[in-house]
Amino acid sequence: YFTQEFFLKYHSTRGQAPHLGFDDALLTGLANDGGLYLPMEWPFVSESSWLSMQGLSYSELASRVVNPFIKGSLVENDLDQIIADTYNKFNHPDVAPMMNLQSNIWIMELYHGPTLAFKDFALQIIGNIFENILEKKGKKITIIGATSGDTGSAAISSCANRNGMNIFILHPKDRVSEVQRRQMTTVNAKNVFNIAVEGTFDDCQSLVKSMFKDNNFRDKLNLSAVNSINWARILFQMVYYVFATLSLDSNNKGVSFAVPTGNFGNVFAGYCAKLIGLPINNFLIGSNNNDILTRFFTNGAMETKSVIPTISPAMDIQVSSNFERLLFESYQRDADRVQELMYLFAEKGVYKVEPDLFKKIESDFMAFKFNDDQTRSIMKNTFLESGYILDPHSAIGLGAAQSYRKDLSNPCVVLSTAHPSKFPDAVEAAIGIKPSLPKHMEGLYNLNEEYSVIPNNLDLIKDYISSQTAV
Repeated sequence: YFTQEFFLKYHSTRGQAPHLGFDDALLTGLANDGGLYLPMEWPFVSESSWLSMQGLSYSELASRVVNPFIKGSLVENDLDQIIADTYNKFNHPDVAPMMNLQSNIWIMELYHGPTLAFKDFALQIIGNIFENILEKKGKKITIIGATSGDTGSAAISSCANRNGMNIFILHPKDRVSEVQRRQMTTVNAKNVFNIAVEGTFDDCQSLVKSMFKDNNFRDKLNLSAVNSINWARILFQMVYYVFATLSLDSNNKGVSFAVPTGNFGNVFAGYCAKLIGLPINNFLIGSNNNDILTRFFTNGAMETKSVIPTISPAMDIQVSSNFERLLFESYQRDADRVQELMYLFAEKGVYKVEPDLFKKIESDFMAFKFNDDQTRSIMKNTFLESGYILDPHSAIGLGAAQSYRKDLSNPCVVLSTAHPSKFPDAVEAAIGIKPSLPKHMEGLYNLNEEYSVIPNNLDLIKDYISSQTAV
């Protein structure tokens, strides 16, 4: 169904790392030059091929979309079964159900996985793939991840008690919801280690990147990543954009997506789907007070500011790592220019793109900012009008869709990224009702927690990880 067979290699956005096949790009995570991996060429799907995929189940569609990107992988022959087994464990027969909330605005619920957030769509698969490939290679890895709340629980759920891996997740102390924290810290598995960092998510993300840049540490522990710096995360998140578009695009005029995002990974997955030919019109980005992306799409400058705690903590981010991938594609894969901008950003906390490039990027994206009061208002109004309960992140996505008045004749899909019960206090404050956890998680508040509190200090965290892996 693709125009030709690709045996893809992956290259770094900074151009100095070796080209890798899928397995090694997966296990490596962050390229050793500090860049992010992307396919060296994009397969293209024709209109007739998209039409041939309409009506497939979510698992069948995932196999079709992902297959060209993993050609030659050790997991290739097992992937269809891994995908089917993984999504069969989700708590809804449609995996990613959609409902029409308002005039041509649809909600796509991405929270029916084991940990109630969209991160499950990729990470539940990745744990399986890691184990499959490691067993065939006879290798062991140390997985390092930073989380603003949802990545950590999904990664731990997927990797707990698996052979060939230890997993260390860094979360910002007191800056995730209690449910998010407990989903990570109550998992009783010998290969799971939780670190509460005295700092922000950006601090956690920076620590992870620094560990990957230390080649001795990286090689000694055979580091791998589960954040969306890992290409496999983006790859499997592309699928729900395809699923939504094939379900709604009856007139082939395209679909728009409203995406609450801080790290730019979720929305970049949609951009990748557009690159391979999916008819997507616009991406509508929703930000909270940590509005670095909204500011960029206003003036073409990426500039960090202090992180402000909000009721949508998964987006309390001021360094959007995946934006580097968009720059690489927009600069027509000029790795030297991307590296120059990334060094400037690391040193000065700001860079600006040229006006013609900004115009090119801006043609696909629009961005909107919502503070906590506005977010609560969206949650309350939606509940009063329809009875539908939104978590604060999904509310920001809906706000972006409602702010987009250019064309409502074609569908706009809001990605609902988390179950409201993950943020019960914020939901209760907005609508007066405290959402209950689903049945499979009812005992969460009664379980014992285990985690280590460590200052925002690279050496201390490396020492802790080294000591635990040596046991």
